Amino acid sequence: MYQVIGPKKSRALRVLWALEELGAPYDHQPDMPGSDAVKALNPSGKVPVLVVDGDVLTDSTAILTYLADRHGALIPAPGTTERAQHDALVHTVLDELDAILWMAAKHSFILPQDQRLPAVKDSLRWEWARSLDRLATRISGDYLTGDSFTIADIICTHCLNWGAAIKFDIAPDKLRGYQQRMTARPGFQRSLA
Repeated sequence: MYQVIGPKKSRALRVLWALEELGAPYDHQPDMPGSDAVKALNPSGKVPVLVVDGDVLTDSTAILTYLADRHGALIPAPGTTERAQHDALVHTVLDELDAILWMAAKHSFILPQDQRLPAVKDSLRWEWARSLDRLATRISGDYLTGDSFTIADIICTHCLNWGAAIKFDIAPDKLRGYQQRMTARPGFQRSLA
């Protein structure tokens, strides 16, 4: 059984959603980032943390890739061009959405007060809108990669939800529809329960 550590209002939700989609049993411990329990497993204090067979894995994307490969689902087969295209899309979402949101979070509540630059959020919103416009052109089916739900969809939807929560507009209709389809998935709904 997998043990997932981290609150649902963090990237740990990505892991919980993947496990629900895979139908894999897990135990969830909603320990907060920086807590002693998290630092005992990940010295950086960051979540999510996945404990499996006595091993500790960190970083949501690495965990998702591990789970998808281990279960042979949610990701194209290794060594295929489809896998390389999928991985490129994952990195695009991380670079152009997740990184923007993380920067906004750092300048909102993570950095020490005297290091925060609230004005940076205006340029982040501009960059966010530009990135969403580019991403919307890549959606050719129901999912980011076409006809198959993958971990790229989990990461992207998490970013879209995070963006909406901090009032970063999701302007392209294509992405709003995509977000609604993804959050209506039973696996996503179970991960929130």
